[in-house]
Amino acid sequence: MVASTAAQDDILRAIFDALPSLVFIVDEDLKIYEHNKAASDFIGHRGGAILKQKGGDILKCFQALQAPEGCGTGTLCNECTIRNSVREALAGHHVVRHRSRLEVISDGSANEIYALISASPFKHKDKKLVLLVIEDLAPLAELREILPICSICNKVRNEEEVWLRLESYFKEYWDLSFSHSLCPECFKEEMKKIKKFSDAKNSPQT
Repeated sequence: MVASTAAQDDILRAIFDALPSLVFIVDEDLKIYEHNKAASDFIGHRGGAILKQKGGDILKCFQALQAPEGCGTGTLCNECTIRNSVREALAGHHVVRHRSRLEVISDGSANEIYALISASPFKHKDKKLVLLVIEDLAPLAELREILPICSICNKVRNEEEVWLRLESYFKEYWDLSFSHSLCPECFKEEMKKIKKFSDAKNSPQT
């Protein structure tokens, strides 16, 4: 038995609203065509109050609020990770994912959100749209605002009071791997040590 179109729509709406991340359907200029319940709860609006507004305006982006004409017209809007992710997804016809720190206004003060931005392009009735997902990474990161770090060996203390090497800590909590190299200052210092050792070795013995 094939479900009716109305029943299918109800199921899709229920799935859409069950997603815990903020989900929007937007166009290239970040105009919102649809959103899920998590987005409504985060923004504090219900029903159609969000529709047709631009993402930066409705999310209370600091840069959008500072610009006279709102989202997309600020001096730093061209550097916006959300806006650029949407444009990149539409231009390349592929899914784009970027991590970013978002500065939004909440309760009259500026707050930073560390988020994963996912933009997936699609067409609906010949209109190019993007499924935009904003996932707050803070609960997943399990990082404190202040990390206890040894001032001598640079080991980091985790929640279990175990001291880990910096590389091991970030691998465990962020799944990040490090590629070791030398910064220019350390490279110069190491070269000085090598030269000093070489000069001492090659100097005539008295």
